[in-house]
Amino acid sequence: MTEAATPAIACRNLWQVFGPGADKALTDALSRSGNDADKAAANLREKGYIPAVQDANFEVKEGELFVIMGLSGSGKSTLIRCISQLLPGTGGEIHVDGENVVGASKKALTELRRKKLGMVFQHFGLFPHMTVVENVAYPLRVQGVSRKERLARAQEVISLVGLDGREDSFPRQLSGGQRQRVGIARSLAVNPDIWFLDEPFSALDPLIRRQLQDEFLRIQATLKKSIVFITHDIAEALKLADRIAIMRDGKIVQIGTPTDIVLRPVDNYVREFSKDVAKGQHAKVASVMRDGEGERGPDDPGLTTAMTLDAALAHCMELYEPVPVRDASGAIVGTVHPSDLAAALQVDET
Repeated sequence: MTEAATPAIACRNLWQVFGPGADKALTDALSRSGNDADKAAANLREKGYIPAVQDANFEVKEGELFVIMGLSGSGKSTLIRCISQLLPGTGGEIHVDGENVVGASKKALTELRRKKLGMVFQHFGLFPHMTVVENVAYPLRVQGVSRKERLARAQEVISLVGLDGREDSFPRQLSGGQRQRVGIARSLAVNPDIWFLDEPFSALDPLIRRQLQDEFLRIQATLKKSIVFITHDIAEALKLADRIAIMRDGKIVQIGTPTDIVLRPVDNYVREFSKDVAKGQHAKVASVMRDGEGERGPDDPGLTTAMTLDAALAHCMELYEPVPVRDASGAIVGTVHPSDLAAALQVDET
């Protein structure tokens, strides 16, 4: 992932309130509460409004895979619709590549969605009378791209998602997983900078879902898109995410890396999500490493910052002295004591 001075997406004090006169009701609630978001949300609920997104603040870096998760009704799908401006938002700002899109004209938003944003939803709506290649090429057809050029681009992304040989098939001739791949390919046809995916795999059986997750990670490693991915599945979030935002009742309660969510939950709500997660399979050595070379013993079991705790422990089973930890280039960046690896995996009873 590349660092950039300007994030791909930045949400500032974003609200989505449902109910008649929501704009004025939000302004009044914030004024009465002294801009205390929790008090303002409580005031809105008392008056019969639904604050589906409450004062959301976060950034998605260029090339980052940012997962938003929460239970049904937590506001995650509403949030992604606000960011993409399928819903206008009741208050706050949404910056896409540094430009505030709140209040943008219909024409500007249409151009934004056509050229910069790609979207994949759980129900992806393939055209039943079109072949795979025609479905994938459709967004380019809308843009006025020539038939030869759009079919060539469609073939590129069909190959990318592993559907070579199915170009002339119709959706009814495909499995659920194959149809979802067509939906993913169609969203990639216009080569979007930013990619929104709202529970794209949730309707699939577990085996196909895992296969598509692996395929998705392979595609992201190739394309390095800025991605906002919605899920209610903690295992899926931990597998895919660079960072995770967890929502409850319209509010983001924690943002962190998979390691942060598993090892350092901010409250019982977040802790409940990860209580059955095998911590050692997700938490990384970097999370328990002591910076700098420091004191270390004579052994070097070959630990790296990106290694899971389980893998690191397997390398250190019979060692009792601090050992070095290397970064991706092989340089020593810290040390870790084998006992710290074991301690990090202890079950949190609180």
